Formats: sequence, structure tokens, C-alpha cells
Amino acid sequence: MPHPSEASPHFKARTAGVFYLMNILGFVPGVLVRGRLVIYGDAAATATNILAHEPLFRLGFAFDLIAAACYIAVTALFYILFKPVNRSLSLLAACFSLVGCAIVALSCLFDLAPFVVLGSAQYLSVFKVEQLQALALMFLKLRVQAFNISLVFFGFYCLLIGYLIFRSTFLPRILGVLMAFAGLGWLTFLAPPLAKYLYPYILAPGLLGEGSLTLWLLVIGVNAQRWKEQANAADQVPEYVA
Repeated sequence: MPHPSEASPHFKARTAGVFYLMNILGFVPGVLVRGRLVIYGDAAATATNILAHEPLFRLGFAFDLIAAACYIAVTALFYILFKPVNRSLSLLAACFSLVGCAIVALSCLFDLAPFVVLGSAQYLSVFKVEQLQALALMFLKLRVQAFNISLVFFGFYCLLIGYLIFRSTFLPRILGVLMAFAGLGWLTFLAPPLAKYLYPYILAPGLLGEGSLTLWLLVIGVNAQRWKEQANAADQVPEYVA
């Protein structure tokens, strides 16, 4: 396997596609586990489910972290791939994505909070059982709110990546358009009531845009010759102009 700095753009694109697919699939177990165990209108039932299926709930937590780590890899590879198009915008996009990944990782901590609250620690004896169950459910709801905030940053990221794809010569412009629509979909979480009203239909643009790009990278990759031509052209332009 070639060193990352020496790898061809086609290899980097395929690798980004693999990590992108792992990111998408990595979130599925956590979503399914929470959908099965967490009942947002019933704190007692949620606490009972989590304690009865602790290994399963922790497994969903682990998959969430793996998915976030995979997206960091996607971010790094996309920065390298789209740097010839516009170095500054590629860096800005990477910053938005990394902030979103950090928020996702932070939101995962709220999945562990119920085990602390519902534990048998002596200092928790001052609370009633119903109060502890309510606190556990509150942390799980905070987890959802934190994740929704991360989607806003990923919305800006998808918009910028869509623009970079559209300006590139080595990927189809339609992928850029679809990624821009995906970004607009995630940006609806700037207004939580609107996002809640449009849910789950608001997921469609994101799945279509990011899913299409993932499949294209896995199956087709990028046009390596055009990427090198655009990279050579970018090297001849002063950085403050590019």
C-alpha cells in the first residue's frame, strides 16, 4: 500500500468512499438500539430497558464513536482531494466538519450518563428513583439536541463540498448539486421546529447526496488525469488568488 502522501488521487477517492460508507453504516446500529430501548415519553421504561440491555446499549455507543472517527478520515481525504480546486474553501470545509465530529463525540458522552445516574453509588441515594430515571432520560434527550447541532456544521460542510465538486473537473457536477441539497437539508436544524416538522422527510436530501457521492467514489473514483491537471494549474497560481 502506498504512503498517503504518494497515493494516487484515485486511491484516495476510493479510500474516502470506504470510510464514508463505514460512517453511514456505523450510525445504523446506534439508531436501531436507541429506537428499541429509549422511550422518550416514559422515563421508567427507558431506565428499565437500558439497565436490562446494557451491553447492547454500549455497543451502539461504540459504533457511534467509530462512525465519527470514520468521518474524520473522510474529512482529511476530502481536504487533500479538493485542495487543487480551492485551498482556502477546502480548509474551511474541513474545519466545519471537524467541529461537527467533535460535537458528535461529545454527544456520545450523554449515552454513558444514564449508567452513572442509574448506578448504585452511595451519593445518589439522596435522590428518589423517579428523579434518577428522569435525569437519565434528560441526558438522552440532550444527546439528541447535541447531535442536531452537529448536523448544522455538517450542513455547511456539505454545501462547501458541493461547491468544490461543482468547480472541480474530476467529478460530475450533478454530485455537487446533490451534496448542496444535502447541506441545505441539514441546515434546517438551525430551526428545530422546522426540522421536527419536516422529519423524517428531511433525511432524504442527505441520504441522496451523501449516498450518491459515496457510491460514486467506491465504484468510479475520480478522473486522476483531470485531478493532476487541476492540481498543476493550482500550483501555478499564487495562493492568495486561489
